[in-house]
Amino acid sequence: MKNPFSKKNDCTQCDAKFSNHEDLVTHVRHEHHKTIVKCQKCGKEFIHEKDRLHHARKEHEEEMRERSHKESYPDEYNTQNRVDRFRSRFSDKL
Repeated sequence: MKNPFSKKNDCTQCDAKFSNHEDLVTHVRHEHHKTIVKCQKCGKEFIHEKDRLHHARKEHEEEMRERSHKESYPDEYNTQNRVDRFRSRFSDKL
């Protein structure tokens, strides 16, 4: 059985423990006046930037993978095509 008071939901600045992530975020925001970072895709809030990055990699992995594939970009973004078009305007003859 999963422990509801896992270390993931412990406050790193005091001894407070919480059963869920949302309660921890609320506590940190109000008690320690910390800046909370938000996921731009889904709006979930995190105390640390590293946690937001882990969330983005894990939860929004498919979308990030699509962005990294060269095939998903149109030809005008292909660097070699742009270079070839630029060079075609010039002649090697002097």
